[in-house]
Amino acid sequence: MNHAQLTALGRALRLLGEHGDALNTDSPDAKLHEVKADLKRALDLLDETVTTTAPTTRCSEHPNGPVDESAPDRCLLCETRRRTARRTEVNDAYGHGRAPAPDELPDRTMTRYGVRGDRPQPQQRWLPEVWSGQEWHLCGTPRRDRQEAERYLAAERRTPRPGMAYRLVHEFTDYEVLRIWGTPVKVDIEPMGNL
Repeated sequence: MNHAQLTALGRALRLLGEHGDALNTDSPDAKLHEVKADLKRALDLLDETVTTTAPTTRCSEHPNGPVDESAPDRCLLCETRRRTARRTEVNDAYGHGRAPAPDELPDRTMTRYGVRGDRPQPQQRWLPEVWSGQEWHLCGTPRRDRQEAERYLAAERRTPRPGMAYRLVHEFTDYEVLRIWGTPVKVDIEPMGNL
């Protein structure tokens, strides 16, 4: 839908809303014929702007996919995936890693948080942050490469309106401040020193 179509359709729908507000039991037939003509005009504009077919499912991933009436979102593809997951869960067909040797007893115990081998490996990132006068804010996307993050902060410091201070934070299981550029000074946000 282009801007002209959007504007014309919005105008036609607002006019219909005004007609609806003005209707009462004393409305003459001429007014009703005017409402009918405006309604037909709005429907014609809507037909011109709609270019795709109506969605057959309520699924955002497969709006025009095959339909399964028994599925909550009417999507056959998603319902098949859900049924497979339920069937796998019922049949206990999840993989349990390598099977122990016949003479080897499994030494794994159930723990609340799992064991180290079950957890995903931590991801290492560098977070560029700027001092806002009150606290540190993320000022760019987290980077996987430290040199790239430092180049980004160097470019930020050269902008026409640089921040008061920047810092680079290393994120790897825990946070560690690597380097601070500038001096973060607490700034009173009230004008005139809060008088």
